Amino acid sequence: MLTAVFDRELIQRYDGRGPRYTSYPTAVQFHEGFTADDYARVAAESNGEDPASNPLSVYVHIPFCHSLCYYCGCHKIVSRHQYSADEYLDYLLEEIRLQGALFDRRRPVAQLHFGGGTPTFLTEAQFDRLMDGLSTHFNLVGDPEREYSIEVDPRSTDLSTLPYLSSIGLNRLSLGVQDFDPEVQKTVNRLQSRSGTLALVSQARAHGFGSVSVDLIYGLPLQTAERFLKTVDAVAEARPDRLAIYSYAHLPRMFRAQRLIREEQLPSAAEKLRLFQKTVERLTDLGYEYIGMDHFALPQDDLVKARDQGTLHRNFQGYSTHADLDLVGLGLSAIGKVGPSYAQNLKLRKDYYPTVESGRLPVFRGVACTEEDLLRRHVIHALMCGGVADYEAIGERFGIDFRAHFSDELKRLEVLEADGLVAMDSRRVTVTPKGWFLLRPIAMSFDAYLGGAQQGGFSKVI
Repeated sequence: MLTAVFDRELIQRYDGRGPRYTSYPTAVQFHEGFTADDYARVAAESNGEDPASNPLSVYVHIPFCHSLCYYCGCHKIVSRHQYSADEYLDYLLEEIRLQGALFDRRRPVAQLHFGGGTPTFLTEAQFDRLMDGLSTHFNLVGDPEREYSIEVDPRSTDLSTLPYLSSIGLNRLSLGVQDFDPEVQKTVNRLQSRSGTLALVSQARAHGFGSVSVDLIYGLPLQTAERFLKTVDAVAEARPDRLAIYSYAHLPRMFRAQRLIREEQLPSAAEKLRLFQKTVERLTDLGYEYIGMDHFALPQDDLVKARDQGTLHRNFQGYSTHADLDLVGLGLSAIGKVGPSYAQNLKLRKDYYPTVESGRLPVFRGVACTEEDLLRRHVIHALMCGGVADYEAIGERFGIDFRAHFSDELKRLEVLEADGLVAMDSRRVTVTPKGWFLLRPIAMSFDAYLGGAQQGGFSKVI
């Protein structure tokens, strides 16, 4: 069992801005010099000599929402018109056809995730169309070990929603809650009932969902530690398998919707830190284990098992139990990771629709990783997922002398070691219990791209 120690003074000292490292290089390094042709070449090469043993992960972006949540920084389209989704599906299905042609049909889809926006914006008929297209062009499987998940907005569900989602093969879901406090909900324009939301947890289990996760956000307007803990207690009483406790990043210059939030209502930096600290203490007392960053899980959950077995991984959905699979991103703004590259789709319908209609992949930017990128990505993920960077193992894998190659980085880590975030000896760097809540600053020591001007575009570490 991982023991993480919340050292308030240390966290305050290191609570700057930095990447979340769901990719490396991060999206800041994506550029339009990486083209759709580059992506097509890398995708074809990724199939390998034994495609049947080379599974895929697929992400599908559904951008539509019925209403605007003021805190949201996701790419979304607010609409009350269901026909908007019909039109979107026409083009999305064409992209699925184009993408499917790049990957060997024998490659099984081990992970499938529907995100948004609000995937449950779609009607059953629209979802049927989407699943038919996916199963035609990709090898969807019924393996019980698969992870086929969806983000669910409780406000757009009824009694038939979860049975239907289960019937089409989905077996994991994530429920958006954020906060049950009615005043907080009003300030961020997201009203939903506590009883109706939590009833979905038991309903999901009754219909065969093997894992249920709940998302909360701390740092929203009018929140205090005492009020937020009421939400934490209510959610924990339903015993979801996982909890994600996200820090609200107020970036109104980047996200228009956030301009509707009154900054004077946001909790102070000290209160926000107290919010997170009290939440960590409460969840730990209630039997949840800290995975890393903002993720918690019950001891029997696959995330905990993957962490303990050294197979935990990070991707654009956060922590994952599967190995480093090729990730195919489908839909507006979707990001994929195939072979030694990342690629992102066009973000606007006015660009995406005609591109796909003309038979071209909607990739508009990305990055081809160098050998140095792959090395540094491995080190960063080793620290963020397992808490250890083993010099010899990494050196053998990449053909380097770790200590010589990273002499500058190890020198920088000496400051973090003096503060108790890491321990270093002749064989490895190890994250200490106090360092587990500061994984991002530790990982930043190995980021070759990170400069002072770049950090302003990242969220706060806590």
